[in-house]
Amino acid sequence: MAIPLLVLVGPTAVGKTELSIQLAGRLGGEIVSADSRLFYRGMDVGTAKPSREEQERAPHHLIDVADPDESWSLALFQQRAQEAIASIYARRKLPLLVGGTGQYIRAVTRGWRPPEVRPDERLRAELERLGNEKGKEWLHSRLAQLDPQGAARIDLRNLRRTVRALEVILATGRRFSEQRSQGDSPYDLLMIGLKLPRPELYARIDARIEAMFRTGLLDEVRRLLAKGYSSDLPAMSGIGYRECCQVLAGQMTQEQAKAEMRRLTRIFVRRQANWFKETDPQIHWFPAGDPHTPEQIVTFLQAIMRAPLIDF
Repeated sequence: MAIPLLVLVGPTAVGKTELSIQLAGRLGGEIVSADSRLFYRGMDVGTAKPSREEQERAPHHLIDVADPDESWSLALFQQRAQEAIASIYARRKLPLLVGGTGQYIRAVTRGWRPPEVRPDERLRAELERLGNEKGKEWLHSRLAQLDPQGAARIDLRNLRRTVRALEVILATGRRFSEQRSQGDSPYDLLMIGLKLPRPELYARIDARIEAMFRTGLLDEVRRLLAKGYSSDLPAMSGIGYRECCQVLAGQMTQEQAKAEMRRLTRIFVRRQANWFKETDPQIHWFPAGDPHTPEQIVTFLQAIMRAPLIDF
């Protein structure tokens, strides 16, 4: 029998963290994070990482598993997530995969097999040099010329993923987007989505950004830089960290940083919507912000779980 896996998806700031903790408590589950920004130690405020108290309410996996200068590939995440899910199920607990990073969710739930191309350090170094000298956008445009579909899946600010895609293309002579195969899902899936009207979601995002600055985002970035972590690291290119590096370097005011974070997060939300469509029949959508939603989801899941989907 396939391992049952409950998947909770939705845009950033919609309320996945609190709901996942409630569901884990009600259903005897443990949470596997599918948010690529939560891997890194010391990056808490700017990632809206679950607090220590929240993590104590339900076991969490794949949070604080790497230092900011360590590279976590999609293949490594897939492997570690699969190991965590198997371990949770072996202890007769329900695995909950939670996050808003579409490619990480898909890699686990749809059995993606990333291209098996060994890293070429010399080629990678040259591509990174070009990206740093000419700009991430310039390098991304080169990828778009070679593989438009692959480029459309990659944030133009994500130098690491752009470099990897180009590395695979140049090593194989084939488009990166054509080489990421997928098989049948190894899990018995039940997918839950949280949604909000876009104006309400944007208001939540704006409030979250203000709260990040009140609770020490600039100090967090200052500490990371003081520890020797370069502002050019992929982990430091995330929304909020890059802007705070520019504030600390005198290249941007704090208000300009907030405005840029609001703009980029809205773009990110639209990209998330392309991964998790409300028309997807596999995802059962519920409204966020409604006090009755957690109970409605539990009732729905319990009805499903009386069928053989999740049978312990």
